[in-house]
Amino acid sequence: MSGTEEPVPTGRLRRALPLAALTGRTAGGAVVAALQGRQRRDAARERAAGRYADLLGKSRGVLMKAGQMLSFMSLDPEGSDESVQAAFRRLQSGAPAMPWAEASAVLESELGGPVERFFAEFGTEPLAAASIGQVHRARLADGRPVAVKVQYPGIAEAVRADLANVELLTAFLRVRGVLSRGMPTVDTRALLEEIGGRIGEEVDYRAEAANQRRFAEAYAGHPFLRVPAVLGELSTGRVLTTELAEGRSWTEAAGCPQHLRDRWGEAIFRFLWGSLRELGVAYADPHPGNYLFHDDGSVTFLDFGCVKEFTPDRLAQITALQRAGAEGDADGVWRASLALGSLRETGGPSPAELHDWMSAQFRPLTGEQPFTYTREHAATVNRRMFSPFGPYGAVLKKLTMPPHTLFHSRMDAGITAILGALEATADWAAILAELDGLGPPATELGAQAAGFRAGRA
Repeated sequence: MSGTEEPVPTGRLRRALPLAALTGRTAGGAVVAALQGRQRRDAARERAAGRYADLLGKSRGVLMKAGQMLSFMSLDPEGSDESVQAAFRRLQSGAPAMPWAEASAVLESELGGPVERFFAEFGTEPLAAASIGQVHRARLADGRPVAVKVQYPGIAEAVRADLANVELLTAFLRVRGVLSRGMPTVDTRALLEEIGGRIGEEVDYRAEAANQRRFAEAYAGHPFLRVPAVLGELSTGRVLTTELAEGRSWTEAAGCPQHLRDRWGEAIFRFLWGSLRELGVAYADPHPGNYLFHDDGSVTFLDFGCVKEFTPDRLAQITALQRAGAEGDADGVWRASLALGSLRETGGPSPAELHDWMSAQFRPLTGEQPFTYTREHAATVNRRMFSPFGPYGAVLKKLTMPPHTLFHSRMDAGITAILGALEATADWAAILAELDGLGPPATELGAQAAGFRAGRA
């Protein structure tokens, strides 16, 4: 990366205008392409997606986070938007990097001295560049390899500008319909406000360090779930230093043998739903760039900037909803949804209507076991759950969406999308029953996890 890379654009108007201009250009081009046949139309969509990905990568912040979501959230069961998703996948870890001169200036300012005072070696080329900062490889004086995340200068101001542009972000996701054939128009305002709020907290790396430390302590020594430890003495509000983790990226993992993808899928399922139950916290940013995959079937989890803690009462309501869905209990689904605030006592959908709407979401738990997640299943769930114009539009109109339910919904959608891309197969119903304390270890990984918990106890 050259030293002439433009800094993160700041200011509400400066960040809004390029995206607004590209939105108009894309929509206009779609009208022309629609008259030129499917092949030219698909090519136009792919070019537009590439332009969006480039712009979002340069914008970083909330805009880039929105693009990361699109990189693995498909709503087309026929897979026609694969080329579009491929363009956005560049945002998972391949955003434009800031020059070393800028990164070193942040490090010196935050740590209180030159880089060489704190590190024996420091790689000037980043390992990854993401929405808030970029990660460098370094080595301490005692020989330990570490990963150092450095925040982009100006990113806090850029995030504040983005949070004032919820209307713009909503328009951006709606324009996704131009890029993905058949995607319904969805009211995403509440979702974007929730995501924006969490990203607003992510710009303080001290909060992320506290989150990661909590997970690292809980999973220290775990047989197949790994969380790098935090080095507090080398971490500040804009610098986060952790143990260095190395492994296969998402792109590499996707081409590995199915037996490995099954184990990785089960590990992710156990980490996300298990952490919710055991720690009372949701790992609320489950996009593929936050995982490293290992040949022994273990998975390393990265980036703990977006974590949501639930009260015991709220946690009980969330797990009750999932347990009722797994058991096909329509009345239980209705009661749990009412407790969560997603329903009104009068005027809402009946238990049968609500359960029918959510049945696709619960199918991995209620279908014949073992169940295989697929991209088609993930896309079908997304369309069924979020389309106001489909057969369940009347149900959607009767629901409310309190902010706390968005964290759970986002994590659930992320798990469905990731396991679908891995095509992971397992007896998910038995695994969830195990996590709920209703059954013995369901798999080899379950037995290993039980042994780990017994040892910790």
